[in-house]
Amino acid sequence: MSASPIWAELIYFATAVLFIVGLKQMSSPVTARRGVLWAGAGMVAAVLATFIGMPLTNLVLMLTAMALGAAVAWYTGRHVAMTAMPQMVALYNGMGGGSAACIAALELLRPEAHGQLITTLAVLGGLIGAVSFSGSLIAFAKLQGWLQRSFYFPGQQFCNFLVLGAAVLTGLLLCLGESPQPGLVAVFFLLSLGYGVLMTLPIGGADMPVVISLYNAYTGLAVGLEGFVLGNAAMLIAGTVVGAAGTLLTRLMAKAMNRSITRVLFSRFGETSSVSVEGEMKEIGANDASAVMAYAESVIIVPGYGMAVAQAQHKLWEFSRLLQQHGVQVRFAIHPVAGRMPGHMNVLLTEAGVPYDLIEDLEDINTDFPVTDVALVIGANDVVNPEARSNRSSPIYGMPILDVDRARNCIIIKRGRGRGFSGVDNTLFYAERSRLLFGDGQQALARLIQEMKNL
Repeated sequence: MSASPIWAELIYFATAVLFIVGLKQMSSPVTARRGVLWAGAGMVAAVLATFIGMPLTNLVLMLTAMALGAAVAWYTGRHVAMTAMPQMVALYNGMGGGSAACIAALELLRPEAHGQLITTLAVLGGLIGAVSFSGSLIAFAKLQGWLQRSFYFPGQQFCNFLVLGAAVLTGLLLCLGESPQPGLVAVFFLLSLGYGVLMTLPIGGADMPVVISLYNAYTGLAVGLEGFVLGNAAMLIAGTVVGAAGTLLTRLMAKAMNRSITRVLFSRFGETSSVSVEGEMKEIGANDASAVMAYAESVIIVPGYGMAVAQAQHKLWEFSRLLQQHGVQVRFAIHPVAGRMPGHMNVLLTEAGVPYDLIEDLEDINTDFPVTDVALVIGANDVVNPEARSNRSSPIYGMPILDVDRARNCIIIKRGRGRGFSGVDNTLFYAERSRLLFGDGQQALARLIQEMKNL
């Protein structure tokens, strides 16, 4: 591809600035929407600069593909529920990686010779993009519930290593070859796609958010490499920014779960349960639960994925306002990995109208639980499990948790008696100061609201 004119390069530079500004603003729910608009404006400018400033062919096919992609994105963005947002992100990540792999395949099959550097970068981007594509599809299927369990067989890690080694060896042959060999290119991409599938299949569901973030970083890296291959500064910049942001997010999520990336990829967290807890869960009725909270001085509410499934955020805020009318101090505690991706709970609470200053992160609010009258847990499980602090044999040992068990009273709204996403029994549910209000989150809150109004 020929070089871009100087004005297009300046637009690409402006695009990079807009991406960085947008990412910075996305770090806060207050400015996140504005950040998305800034980053989107940068991408639109880069696309227009490419179309106007570069000699392109197949314009009708390109515009048709863009129109179809925009239509699908618009529809899914408006209709996919917040509970399904993680799998949509996984799917979009995969599409980006798959696109980078397609670019690599086309460049490797071009009849004109490339320099060895360009060929090597094309192969590397193709490998990473193909792994991200197939791995993201498996992650999507797991989160969507199409794959209900992880698949593991003896010697799987060794098998995975052999497949990856074969893909790398095939890639080296492509880099050293003088002319494109379609058969070798096909084998290379089949092996790369296969490795993405094999690497993701044994990973437990509790680690899927970290895996999605990791594949997001892979996609960005693959796009950046292919941008260098094509001589397209916009792709290079966008890919580098996405790759860097995905890498930082992956590290933050792994830290929040106290797990290394290697443990995420090569252990089977989410498939092993701890020893069953002795004792019984003590149930509480909506009338008693509402009375306990109405006459409390302070209540900390801990939402989790169960709240998202029940779409109970609006009822939760309605109940919180009733507590405030009774003079109760109400705050919301958010764990970094509550839900299925970072910021999941923040978005839901903000959507319901909860003020930002009432929403606090784990490190800011954890010390307040011992002096809190009631901790109300709705739909959260693993992120409030005391086993993470006390049981060295537990798969979640060492993961930072919200210390709700240290509150004077704990009320848990729970749909049933099952375990959390990691498959680990929660000792909080059996604690002396814990009481469980069983039922769908929205229905349970409706009962609490009615009882509160009757007080």
